[in-house]
Amino acid sequence: MNSIGLNKAQSLEVSNQLNDLLANYQIFYMNVRGFHWNIKGNKFFELHVKFEELYNDLQIKIDEIAERVLTLGETPMHSFSEYLGQSDITPVINTSDSEGTVSSVLDSFKKVIVKQRAILDASEEADDEGTNSLMSDYISEQEKLVWMYTAYQG
Repeated sequence: MNSIGLNKAQSLEVSNQLNDLLANYQIFYMNVRGFHWNIKGNKFFELHVKFEELYNDLQIKIDEIAERVLTLGETPMHSFSEYLGQSDITPVINTSDSEGTVSSVLDSFKKVIVKQRAILDASEEADDEGTNSLMSDYISEQEKLVWMYTAYQG
């Protein structure tokens, strides 16, 4: 058992999945930060604000995920080279139009939601209610955002 009473092997598996999620969130964050800075066109004012809201939220989640890894007794990834090597979300460079940026956001949400559902399964099996609750909260919030960004696209 680890320090919070969970099976060490199962906690290690959950931590590994959380580290993978952390890498994806870091690249997602950097992409959205770039979209915020570089958005152009007639949707500038509304997307500039929305992207700022989104990257601020992603930054909070990055910290929560890293702290959950620590709570489970493991070490969170903390180098950008590790994030690039691990992430399924790829860096987006020189995208400044509303269609491309919103499509990228939706694709990134899809990837992290799938990963979070897998973590839900692993954390449930490990009786890890803390991780389970965190992932459940993220998923419900992000499913609504996917609906909203999809509606925005028309």
